[in-house]
Amino acid sequence: MSTSSLNLVTGATGLLGSHIVEQLRKRDLPVRVLVRPGSDRSWLETQDVEFAEGDVTDADSLRAACEGVDAVYHSAAKVGDWGPWEDFQHITIDGTHNMVEAAVAASVRRFVHISSISCYGYHTVPVEVDETYDLGYKLYKWAYYSKSKIEAERIAWRAHTDKRIELTVIRPAWIYGERDRVTIGRLYDMIKAGRAKILGKGDNRLNVVYAGNIAEAAITAASRDDCNGEVFNCSNDGVITQQEYFDLLARSIGAPPVKRHVPYGVAYRAGHFLECLGHMFNWKKPPFVTRYAVWLMGRRSYFSAEKARKVLGWQPTVTYEVGVPNTVKWYEAQLASGNSQ
Repeated sequence: MSTSSLNLVTGATGLLGSHIVEQLRKRDLPVRVLVRPGSDRSWLETQDVEFAEGDVTDADSLRAACEGVDAVYHSAAKVGDWGPWEDFQHITIDGTHNMVEAAVAASVRRFVHISSISCYGYHTVPVEVDETYDLGYKLYKWAYYSKSKIEAERIAWRAHTDKRIELTVIRPAWIYGERDRVTIGRLYDMIKAGRAKILGKGDNRLNVVYAGNIAEAAITAASRDDCNGEVFNCSNDGVITQQEYFDLLARSIGAPPVKRHVPYGVAYRAGHFLECLGHMFNWKKPPFVTRYAVWLMGRRSYFSAEKARKVLGWQPTVTYEVGVPNTVKWYEAQLASGNSQ
């Protein structure tokens, strides 16, 4: 494989990382993927990519992976809002430091850092948050995911400010799409069994975005000089409310629409109570409800993607009406083949 404009993708076995790989290969761009020993490479093996064995937590393993690379797409992180802080520190924070240092040492041109809109903190009132907002608003004690993503992003910015590497930061919202092994299964089961509930009235706009659309924004930004030192919210594919999203999911599944509601405040307090129990008794699995999950679904704040639309000309190639049914079909195929997690 030619190393001209070679792209390295971390987190390539995950949801967003795999879509970055897919979109790069659709453009016939050469791709190297960082994969941990023993990870599931079955889908990646269909993409004609080069494999580099390594782990972001092992700095020595990253040197060869970055050799000859033009752009790094760093999407590897500790996913989810549950687990010991040490895991978030080790994977998200230390892993980003190791990745940035390896990229600098290899003279990589552009580092594309995948951050998160949760870095802004937990706005709940009807405010529209754009890239000018400060990070870390009202983070609670156990907001490990958000806290670690903030610190990881700061590491990348420090390297850029010191003029050691070009940087573009992408802040996605709640991501969905094929190869989602985190949320679609849980939502599918709840809706199929009639256990799903709408938080509040359900008329709040959701920040949910198809992974392939984020990948397109990241690739466009990586190729442009004027996007060096810029940050973009890739936070929605248009306007969709919580109720409309659940209706679309239910139709795609072939289940009755979700009509039961629970007040936002009740769900939030239940999440807090369960988190307290979970931390008190050191639960390995996350509680059924967490405050982060309630905020993700029921918040009345909204995160603007207008900058990406204006600067990058970013428009959703895959709309909700296409992406949601396709994601459900993919998950049902996984169920049929026994590969669901």
